[in-house]
Formats: sequence, C-alpha cells, structure tokens
Amino acid sequence: MDWIVLVASGLMESVWALALDQSEGFTHPLPTIVFIIGLLCSMLGLGYATKTLPIGIAYAVWTGIGVVATALYGV
Repeated sequence: MDWIVLVASGLMESVWALALDQSEGFTHPLPTIVFIIGLLCSMLGLGYATKTLPIGIAYAVWTGIGVVATALYGV
C-alpha cells in the first residue's frame, strides 16, 4: 500500500508543478486551486509512505516519478 501511495504522490508532484506553471504567478484561480490541492496530496502522500519506507528511497522515487511525468507532459 505504501508503494501505491508513493507512486500516486509522485504523480501529484507533477500535477502541482504543471498547475504552478498554468497559474501564471497565482493570477488564475483554477490552476492555483489545483496547485494547492496537488501540493497537499503530494506532501501528505510522501509523509505517509515514509512511515514504513526509508526516506532516501521514498524521496528518490517520489522525485523521479514527478520529474519523468512532468517531462513527458512537456514533450
């Protein structure tokens, strides 16, 4: 279960990063709301996963998923 939460959390990292770009400096309300929700879900998921997974592994996987998903979307 922790791995599933970690993967979902990594995808949410990509969601908030993309929403941050779309918000154009927090001037657009909908992307700003998506950013806030995505950020909360991403951080809470990472925190939950690190209760049982080592922080080094969890953070590397979380960041890697976010980077790959954001880059693929950007391409």
